[in-house]
Amino acid sequence: MTLALRPLLIAVLCLAWLLPGLIAHDPWKPDEAYTFGAVYEILQGGGWIVPQIAGEPFLDKPPLFYLSAAASAWLLSPILPLHDGARLVAGLWIGLALLFSALASRELHGERRGLIAVLLLLGSLGLVVRGHQLIVDVAALAGFAVAYYGAALALRRTVSGGFWLGTACGLVFMTQGVPEAMMLVVIALLLPLLSTHWRTTQYAAALGVALAAALPWLVIWPALLYRHDPALLNAWFTAENLTRFFGTRDIFAGLGYYLRTLPWYAFPVWPLALWALWRARRMGQLSAPGVILPALGFIVTLLMLGSAAEQRELYALPMLVPLALLAVPGITPLRPGPASGWYWFSVMAFTFFIFTGWFYWGALELGVPGKLHNHLHTIRPGYNFGFRWLPFVLGLAYSAAWFVLLARLQRNAERPLIIWVGGITAAWALLATLFIGWVDTSKSYRSVIADMQRAMPPQYGCVASRELGETQRAMLHYFAGIRTQPLETRTRGARCELLLTQGAPLDELVIPQEWKKIWEGHRPGDKDERLRLYHRTTRK
Repeated sequence: MTLALRPLLIAVLCLAWLLPGLIAHDPWKPDEAYTFGAVYEILQGGGWIVPQIAGEPFLDKPPLFYLSAAASAWLLSPILPLHDGARLVAGLWIGLALLFSALASRELHGERRGLIAVLLLLGSLGLVVRGHQLIVDVAALAGFAVAYYGAALALRRTVSGGFWLGTACGLVFMTQGVPEAMMLVVIALLLPLLSTHWRTTQYAAALGVALAAALPWLVIWPALLYRHDPALLNAWFTAENLTRFFGTRDIFAGLGYYLRTLPWYAFPVWPLALWALWRARRMGQLSAPGVILPALGFIVTLLMLGSAAEQRELYALPMLVPLALLAVPGITPLRPGPASGWYWFSVMAFTFFIFTGWFYWGALELGVPGKLHNHLHTIRPGYNFGFRWLPFVLGLAYSAAWFVLLARLQRNAERPLIIWVGGITAAWALLATLFIGWVDTSKSYRSVIADMQRAMPPQYGCVASRELGETQRAMLHYFAGIRTQPLETRTRGARCELLLTQGAPLDELVIPQEWKKIWEGHRPGDKDERLRLYHRTTRK
């Protein structure tokens, strides 16, 4: 494979990485389910100013991502289920994140380095699953990538750099909220203090342009929400911004969580970033823009995420972009020993994974060997096994492409990274084609809701709910068309003939004697959650 074909190879790798897992499964618990609940409410005619789930306000995040997913679902509804059409927008946002990361890398490290940043992101273990989910965080990741591009571009093009920087701030605000947008503001304001490259009147002017570009994003939706209901705006700003990031959580515990998560989440990017920093120090280039901007971005993001009231590996996604930009110079001068070790580890590990995947597929779908077949169906009861042509052909194509890549990719500085990304892509594609239905059996609420519907009386007025989460209410609305009346917020629920509760298997809620339990169920293989349906025995 010649050097001239490398951009085409990277483009094919991007598409091959992006497409598997975006369709052919229901919204999964927890993040996809409640996100799609807000999207589905828009598709059902609900207002977009106040995101809702099953008729209840859901001001977890601003509405930009929900609107984009609803538009995608509507456009693709003639050929795809609504949830699959909505999820495809995640691929679009990830594509934008890859594009602007490449542009930022070109600005910081030179014209030939853009594709390396793309490969580093694609090879990050933390992005593989999250990058294929219907979650607002993928849109925020694109916003962070745009911000780094804008800050880098501002060094030579004032208006364009400022425009992209301000747009990125608005984009992150409209997908995540105030704290994440403040991360970008802090980074932009600290750059002149830490580097003479940004300590110029040109960059000051770029910040002015950024402010003008960000204002529409920052003002229009809050103003509309205030006009709709000032109390909702205050509740959103307090609960989902101030409390979320300035709660009682110990900052050292938060930092410790992310420092324990990043070694696997950002692998293999972080070792390459450390190697690039060590080389920059030896060569006296620690003050270069390609070091200052991503290093500052990573530190600010880590500190602000660590100080938040809640920590999850999902929230670490924005740290992948600066780490990838920081690691770009560490690829080309990689020493022969580590490069060869990385290459052969990737070859052996992913080849073993592919053969193992086909072995498990044979057990799952064909029943050979029988003992493994029984075990797989025990941990995922309810799955209908059997040979299916489409997953088989797609899995075979990805497996064949892996061996073609091994055979035809010539030796070059980027070969270990390309092979790593190719292996990640082939492994993920096998999981997302051969085993997607098996995983969907336990992650989806479709079967448990259908089972509940069979136990419901033919005629009833409404269904009340107690301690039912957003995920469960969203899927009940989608799969059964039922909007429950939460007893916690609606007095109407007290008059309903049916009551649905959520709890643990051995911890049933205390229910008044006027209610009789008529059904209890859970997702196949779920050992933690129980849904219970009650019917009122006396009229109220």
